[in-house]
Amino acid sequence: MSRNHEVIAAHPLLDKEGKLLEPGWSKKLIQVYDKTKIKASRLRLKEWDYYLVLGDDFGVAFTISDDGYIGLQSISLLDFSGETPWEHTETVLNAFPMGRLHLPQTSDKGNIWYGDKRLGLTFLKFRNERIIRGEFLRFCDDKTLRCDIHLAQPDMDTMVIATPWSEDAKAFYYNQKINCMRASGWVEYNGRRYEFDPSRHFGTLDWGRGVWTYDNRWYWSSGNGIVNGKPFGFNLGYGFGYTAAATENMIFYDGKANKLDDVYFDIPENFGRKCYTSRWEIHSSDGRFEAIFEPVLDRAAKIDAKLIVTDQHQVFGKMKGKAVLDDGTVLPFRDLLCFAEDVHNKY
Repeated sequence: MSRNHEVIAAHPLLDKEGKLLEPGWSKKLIQVYDKTKIKASRLRLKEWDYYLVLGDDFGVAFTISDDGYIGLQSISLLDFSGETPWEHTETVLNAFPMGRLHLPQTSDKGNIWYGDKRLGLTFLKFRNERIIRGEFLRFCDDKTLRCDIHLAQPDMDTMVIATPWSEDAKAFYYNQKINCMRASGWVEYNGRRYEFDPSRHFGTLDWGRGVWTYDNRWYWSSGNGIVNGKPFGFNLGYGFGYTAAATENMIFYDGKANKLDDVYFDIPENFGRKCYTSRWEIHSSDGRFEAIFEPVLDRAAKIDAKLIVTDQHQVFGKMKGKAVLDDGTVLPFRDLLCFAEDVHNKY
């Protein structure tokens, strides 16, 4: 099987033994995910929908997840304006959700609702639109956050990857990233109304389903903007399972995906410690994506609860560089608000 194997035929994701039938990448969610085919422990099953929506100098992120023995539901508000950028993330943890959230087995249809005494969060899917509605009581400083956001999703290419883990034949990672969804709507918090303008603001969906091993570290970067009057975006990442069949690196331009080979995040270090708020460089092995990332805010979180350990650095900032399409067209870009992250989880 080639280093960048494209899956083009629809078929079940897993075989009768619970192993991936065809590791690789695709532009649509064409392999069929079916939880009844999983042969591994349901405690290792991880399912999530994560949205990130960015404006000119602010952003908001949403997670609804069922990770087997723990569920994590959260909203993050990010403000990059002024001399002191800030963010606040509020999270609700659920013990052993084990499928009770009924997350859809495809991103193409199905709605998701979550509710408790503080958080109400809804992800709605229509034919060409996604809607996020939420209310988080006592989000921060005893103040409530509310939102109503619409993301346009016309027929366009996406990034889909299906990869195994070399150390566990029944572990797999099935993931879709949908970039360049034009955003409209609003977020309200602490007397301020943050509004999204679909002419220049975008949302991204990270849709994941799979059986994971316990200890994993990954790198991921994503961004959207306008280049030469057309929607432009990228998805870059590595560390997600065994990627001999494919990487998840793509450039999106005017609704079309352009596949890249490997990428590498050059994060500066000082005496052996990574300096996440200093300038990064990002390179692709084929020379088709070269960029400089200037951090603005490190959304860092570290938890060590023995069984569950997480060390996360989701760094937001501005990126400039060049991207080369499949046909050789060179697209310079600059001042593109995006993020790049380094995450190490044991859970």
